[in-house]
Formats: sequence, C-alpha cells, structure tokens
Amino acid sequence: MTDHIAPRRRPLWRLFIAPVLLLIAAIGWSAFWFFAASQVDVQADAWRAREAKSGRVYDCAKRSVAGFPFRLEVHCDGASVSLISQTAGQSAAQRPVTAKLGEILAVAQVYDPKLVIAEFTAPATISDPAGQSFVVNWRTGRSSVVGLPAMPQRASIVFDDPSIDRIDGSAHTRLANAGHVELHGRLLEGSAPDQPKIEAVLQINKGSIQGAHPVLAEPFDADVRAVLSGLKDFSPKPWPERFRELQASGGHVEIVQSRIQQGDLVGVAAGTLGLSAGGGIEGELQMTVAGIEKIIPALGIDKMLEEGVPQATLDRVAPGVKTQDINNLMSALDRAIPGLGKAVKKNASVGVAVGINSLGKEAELEGRKARTFPLRFVDGAVFLGPLKVAQIPPLF
Repeated sequence: MTDHIAPRRRPLWRLFIAPVLLLIAAIGWSAFWFFAASQVDVQADAWRAREAKSGRVYDCAKRSVAGFPFRLEVHCDGASVSLISQTAGQSAAQRPVTAKLGEILAVAQVYDPKLVIAEFTAPATISDPAGQSFVVNWRTGRSSVVGLPAMPQRASIVFDDPSIDRIDGSAHTRLANAGHVELHGRLLEGSAPDQPKIEAVLQINKGSIQGAHPVLAEPFDADVRAVLSGLKDFSPKPWPERFRELQASGGHVEIVQSRIQQGDLVGVAAGTLGLSAGGGIEGELQMTVAGIEKIIPALGIDKMLEEGVPQATLDRVAPGVKTQDINNLMSALDRAIPGLGKAVKKNASVGVAVGINSLGKEAELEGRKARTFPLRFVDGAVFLGPLKVAQIPPLF
C-alpha cells in the first residue's frame, strides 16, 4: 500500500509582497511628485522677488502645474514682464517697458530638474516708455536652460519666422524679421565662479532690419561667436548697472569668429570690443570683405554727391566736412568746364569705391578677391576708415 503525502501549502501573504511594495513605491513617488510640484511655486516666487529688486517684474495671470507622474509641466497663462531702469537714461519714475504674451509652457523631468525646456505662444505685445506699441510674432519659439537659476551652465533660445511690427492705430509697420534666429550661451569650463566667462553664439538666417540703416534692410545671414569676460557674478541687477560694472572691471567681448553674407557681399570679422567711460562701445574689428563695392549704394554716399549733401547726413558719414564746401567745389568745376561737376557727381560711386578699396590690404575670401581693413568703434561711433557709418546709443 502506497502512502500519499499532501504538498505543503505556501503562505498566501507572500503573494502580496510584490504588489504591496509596488503600492508603497507608488505612494512614495506620488508624495515626492506633489512635494516637487509645490516647490515650483516657492522657487518661482523667490526668483521673481530677486528679479523684481533689479527692475524686472515677471508675472502670470494664471499658473498651474501638471505632468504627473514623471514630468513637471508649468503653464503660465497671461505672462507679462515690466522692465524698469533697464536702459541708459531710463529712470524709475518713467513708464516701464512692458511685454505681454499668451502662454509659456516650461517642462522639466522630475529626475532631472536642472534641465528646463520652455515653449512660447505668439504673439507678444510690447509698450515702451514713449507710449509706442509693438507686436512680436513667431511660428515657433522655444528655449532650454541647464543648471541652477542662480548660475546656469547653458542656455538657448530659438525662434522660427520671428517678426517685429510697430503698431500705429490699425496700421502695422514692419521693423525687423528673419527666417530663423538662434542664441546659445554657455559658461566656459575652468572659469572661476567670481570671474565667469561666457561663450555666446548668434545665428540669423534671412534677417532684415528696417529703419536702422540701409545696409541692414536687405536680407542677410549672420553667424557670430563671442566670449564675454569681466563679469563678477550672476546676481540680479539692472542692465545699466551691469554694463557699468563691466566697464569698471575692464570687461570686454572678444569676437572670436563672425561671418555675414548679404547677396554677393561676404564679410568676416574678429576683434575685441569694450565700453568707454560714457557707456559707448569702444574697440576695433579686423574685417575682410568680398564685394565691398556693393555696399556703396547702400551707404548712400554716391547718391549724396549726386543730389547734394544735407549737413546732418554729411556729419554722419564724414564728420568735419561742410556741405557748402562740396557744393562750392562742384560749382567751381562747372564754371571751369561746363558739365564737369555733373559728370563728377554721376561717377561719384566709382570714386568712393576706389577710395574705400584703397583702405587696408588685398586679401582673398572664400576664393574671391577681398579687402582687409579695420572697423573702428569710438565711444559708440562706427567708422569705416574715415567715414562715420553709424552711431550706437550708450549702454549706461
């Protein structure tokens, strides 16, 4: 006779170990997520308070946090910023520069909160102290920041099809536009915390700026890489104060590499720019340009000689020369040989091109004949050889 032994039953409680542990982990993770979400408001309010002390007031009409369980998605509806005393000559008593846009969405992974990616919803409306209004549009706008708010390691901002229009009643006047704009910045490795160096890269595709200078009105592509030195820290402060601090410490921007192309005109430049005691840009860029003769009509020098030169315009491009001197010269030429003055005016562009080509040295750029010459900045004034071609307002 064979004895049958019943199998030993395993305790049923062991079957619940894994689900219970999973439930505990889920509860713990949920508690961690909700705690992290609650800290968003705390950190955002602390950052806003620091920025407000520097004259930059940020606000949201409605702020919410979502993204459970693995992300933190911060929605800011009715975003706005007011800039007080952020430009040279702007006082706290003046109307601030204000900007408003519909929505900002910032996203961070719970396990990597130092990387924040944001998207911006167009349009943005801007009002300046003079009461002028502008509207900024774009197809897509996004940014990313790596690091802590007090000292970010890297930051980028990218816009597709951005444009800026001035609003006058129902009329919109285009001021600037581009096909694509990127700005990247990073803290250089090895730079000391009390003397940080920042590398910045700016890329503009099919950019155009109306009303600033004729040269900038035609579409251009630009690629600039620069290194900023002279910062003391990243503590919030108004921009004029920051620029004044940079000037006092001997801070400067080294243009490591830059390239601009506008049709057949191609130019590259490198050099160092700083700030004068009055806040104007100082320094010199060594430029190499192919197709420089294309820039003569854009500068308007030949047309000025053809039609007569207003003194205000002459002061801009050739300080110290009087319009009456030029008019007297042309009249004298016509008296000596009738028609000679007119012929000289009509061929002015050739003479000006020859004069500019006499600057610097012959060079080659991307397989084309070019000229190398300095572009000088003297307390905000921009000089191409002896010609003053632009004036940049002071930064503080």
